[in-house]
Amino acid sequence: MNSTVVDADLKSLHEWLSEVTSQGPVAVVTGRNGDMDTVGSAVALASTHPNLLACGLHLGRVARRMVDKHRAPFRLLQSDATTWPASLAGIVVVDAAAPDQTGLNLPSVPLCIIDHHATDGWSLSEHDLALKWDVRSTTEVIANYLLHHAPQALSQPVCEFLLAGLVTDTARFRHADGPAFATAAALIEAGELDYQAFIQELEDTTTSPSERGAILRGLKRVETTEAGPWTVLRTTAGTLEGRLASMLNGLGADAVVVTRHRDGQTRLTARAPRSSVLAGVHLGRLMEHVASSIGGEGGGHDGAAGWSGTADPIAAETAFIDALARTNKQELNT
Repeated sequence: MNSTVVDADLKSLHEWLSEVTSQGPVAVVTGRNGDMDTVGSAVALASTHPNLLACGLHLGRVARRMVDKHRAPFRLLQSDATTWPASLAGIVVVDAAAPDQTGLNLPSVPLCIIDHHATDGWSLSEHDLALKWDVRSTTEVIANYLLHHAPQALSQPVCEFLLAGLVTDTARFRHADGPAFATAAALIEAGELDYQAFIQELEDTTTSPSERGAILRGLKRVETTEAGPWTVLRTTAGTLEGRLASMLNGLGADAVVVTRHRDGQTRLTARAPRSSVLAGVHLGRLMEHVASSIGGEGGGHDGAAGWSGTADPIAAETAFIDALARTNKQELNT
């Protein structure tokens, strides 16, 4: 991004935050999937002022481990039973491309959106602010804000939260670019992090026997489907669908889709290698198309995205494959 635009955006964010935090408490709301990018962004931003509080509906596995490890302030909310403070001065939403991706009914207060998704479903008023950068993770935006306007907040735990969000959202840097690597280097230096020890700890996730069994059953159910010019690996899973999709993503297919159906709710989780993204695949837009054709909510990044709704799982999977089949495949220069 142009450095002038970056500086202007960060200055606007600093001025907005300074104004609302001077008036009362401000909620820093995460995307409802609770992944490391959204939680890391919220916790890091909230560390810059005592009137900021990170909160959201859910903590993913890695995010929960990080929150527990550092005893980070994070308030879990309930979608149908959240009571906002009467003195709430504003809300910052991190890493959510639309209001429904928070899973909450947000009150009518000044709103700031910080995001990096290609899709955008927000409607903002004159008192609101939006920072939407073409970067690999929302933690890159937050890291740049702290580096420019709140360097005192870059403690070792905060740097770990930001780096973990960047590492996981780029699939261990497989989808990273120059600015992502530069941000990672700045965080490692600012937090004096031992990167090798950090990444080992991040990857040392444990699973229960039942979870391992679920992953193995998902692997046994994998089928190959041709979607126009694209080859898709597809399977079903009852849990850990994101991990299963990431495992399959390294097998050389053009895309992977894992379907989960539970309690009347269907969820699609898709992954694509960088080669497919460069050849024209944008999973976030494909999931938006699924939502527009069969309902539900969909979106995400070019190489990782999801959809959720009440449609039949076969109908949802078919809608995704149909949308992918209509995507033209660009020839790559070798």
